Amino acid sequence: MTDKPIKSYLPRSLYGRAAMILLLPVIFLQLLVSVVFIQRHYDGVTRRMTTSVMSEIALILDSEPTVQSELAEALEFQLLTSDTPPTATERSIFDFSGRAMIETLSRRYDNILAVDLSDRRTVTIWFDRDGINGLSFPRWRVTASNPHQLIVIMVVLGSFMTLIAYFFLRNQLRPILRLARASAEYGKGRIVPYTPGGATEVRAAGAAFLSMRSRIERQTQSRTMMLSGISHDLRTPLTRLRLGLSLMNEDEAAPMIKDVEDMERLIAAFLEYGRAEAGDSPTPEDPVDLVERVVDDANRSGQNVVLYDIDPALDGTVLVPLRPMAIRRALENLIGNSLRYGGTQVDVSIILTDRTLRITAEDNGPGIPADLREEAIRPFTRLDPARNQNTGTGVGLGLAIVADIARLHGGTLRLQDSERLGGLKADIVIAR
Repeated sequence: MTDKPIKSYLPRSLYGRAAMILLLPVIFLQLLVSVVFIQRHYDGVTRRMTTSVMSEIALILDSEPTVQSELAEALEFQLLTSDTPPTATERSIFDFSGRAMIETLSRRYDNILAVDLSDRRTVTIWFDRDGINGLSFPRWRVTASNPHQLIVIMVVLGSFMTLIAYFFLRNQLRPILRLARASAEYGKGRIVPYTPGGATEVRAAGAAFLSMRSRIERQTQSRTMMLSGISHDLRTPLTRLRLGLSLMNEDEAAPMIKDVEDMERLIAAFLEYGRAEAGDSPTPEDPVDLVERVVDDANRSGQNVVLYDIDPALDGTVLVPLRPMAIRRALENLIGNSLRYGGTQVDVSIILTDRTLRITAEDNGPGIPADLREEAIRPFTRLDPARNQNTGTGVGLGLAIVADIARLHGGTLRLQDSERLGGLKADIVIAR
């Protein structure tokens, strides 16, 4: 047997595994005590009490017939006589003490025909002998009274102590779960209030998380400020250069003006990449409305973009935490890249699942080979053989910006082949 089937039966949550660790020893201990101690002790008591009763049975059976009735009545026995006594023992399969009693009686008497334990309050023994061949007496004389008390006490006390342990354990698990929620939310681009608590190790992990989160935020802000500063500083001399070129001969200045325009586009691309994680904050948004506005704007610009498929579950009542400006920028980049690098049509679709929101853009362009897709998402990467770079200019930041925005929402960017249009299929997968 492999480990996989066993793991499938084990709990996955922290609460479930903690409960299993807590309950397994308690249950095992109760079973061990019940089987080893109670059963053996119960059998031993039953055998001793049966041995004591057998002495009284021998006294009655060996006494004179004239005094048997009085002796039996004094010892709380009832004498029975039958011409056709039963020969089959009757006992419930769950009557363990009855089994011990029958075994003890059988070792002492060879002429026992049957032992009737069908009535849980009475024991009837039939012998192979003439005259009085049966005896009946109360069951309590050979069975320990209230044997279930220990089990009841164990179950009640075990449940009570388990409940107390659960409350203590819950207080220890809460800080871990709060840390997990804060980490998950930050992975989705949302900063939620979090204060370390719990045991020393959990507090240390929480403090490390806060330090890491602050450091990442500072680095992001520094990157944005740096790129913004570079953009501002470079645009001033470029403006002066454009002004100077405008005073020159138009034919001579045209190539240089084109170079200035290219530099301005590059600066804008750098600035957009730096602002991928900046700007708006996550707010509950209707994804269909957001995507429809982007598609409408693209159509007004003369681009061939179609909202191909919308999940029926997105009926306007489902809101997803999104950064609207960032999502708009990501979708515009996908549409622009598809049309710029060989595509003439882009189909956009929106699919909603229990855990994700998927915004897909498919084109009919040349696509990207599977072995180059990971490289295509990296910043400043230009794939000349894969996409027709002669039809456009860029610095290789389009897909990198989309991937950053997807990661900012706790998701990812997936590149595949479009089976329907034959080009590239780009999925922005956003965690809900």
